[in-house]
Amino acid sequence: MRKSYDPRMHSAEHILNQTMVRLFNCGRSFSAHIEKKKSKCDYHFSRNLTSEEIFIIEKKVNEVILADMKVSEGFLAREEAQQYFNLRRLPEDAGNEIRIIKIGDYDSCPCSGVHVKSTKEIGGFNIISSDFNEGVLRVRFKLTGKDND
Repeated sequence: MRKSYDPRMHSAEHILNQTMVRLFNCGRSFSAHIEKKKSKCDYHFSRNLTSEEIFIIEKKVNEVILADMKVSEGFLAREEAQQYFNLRRLPEDAGNEIRIIKIGDYDSCPCSGVHVKSTKEIGGFNIISSDFNEGVLRVRFKLTGKDND
């Protein structure tokens, strides 16, 4: 059963996660709350972000969005998927065929959620705030565009 996340926001979460991995080598978020108006992702981290880092993250996420990358799904056998991905967060009943969401050549990961067909559909990405507490960096974000202004 697929999650009912907003496709634009959920696809933006994937791009944010890959951006955090690439910039800080911190791993994908271990917890996320995805809503249409605003969302949050929690990362294992050692400090809060600087204003310059927030600017760089927003810039990179928006570059990926504007690149109009195709968002596609594919499937891998569980044994093959675990060679490439951390499957720890998958539900027990995920089965032996794992759905992989790809965002162009920028990101791929197991996911059961709904997504846009192209990153251009997402709109603008803005970090609302970030804070750090007891080893957890929380990043709150929203989207701008036709459905989120």
